[in-house]
Amino acid sequence: MVDELVQAALRKWPNVPHCYDWLALDARGHWYMRDERVQRAGHFPQVKGSRIEHDKLLAFIGRNYLCDDEGCWFFQNGPQRVYVELETTPWIWRLQPDGSVLSHTGQLATVEDSRIDETGRLYLVTDLGFGLVHSLDVQQAAEFVERGIWRPEPGVAAKWPKRYGFVRRPQPPQQRAQPESKRVA
Repeated sequence: MVDELVQAALRKWPNVPHCYDWLALDARGHWYMRDERVQRAGHFPQVKGSRIEHDKLLAFIGRNYLCDDEGCWFFQNGPQRVYVELETTPWIWRLQPDGSVLSHTGQLATVEDSRIDETGRLYLVTDLGFGLVHSLDVQQAAEFVERGIWRPEPGVAAKWPKRYGFVRRPQPPQQRAQPESKRVA
């Protein structure tokens, strides 16, 4: 559920065009603004942009972080959807000392299953969705695996966007049907 302020803006301005390529989420749960200069310099994550560090803005993004019917994640910024480019997954999980799991947006998640990719990175399937365990929490996660709390199923990371229904690099509808090599950056 988005903020009431956002709902009011959507009612007032229902036809604001969506925004693409301006916001990204890295594998450590950090948000990045990617202005036109940064976009021209290269694709995310090779060229990240400006990391967002303002606490209130981060909280606002986190409260209004959603997914559309196509599996494209976005931040509902007032009446405008700002689509998010994902370095890995739509969720980055932080393991807490008590064993609970929080998303990069601060939401509590219930673990349903786990996966491990070909490089050894650990992912969790939760009631919120699919995401990567933060690199700083790998030791605690390894303890859960060793104790049999999680039994990760091996897989190939490149197949998981389709399997778990998310898009790493959302594009406007008119560009979605084009092969990746023909898209204009």
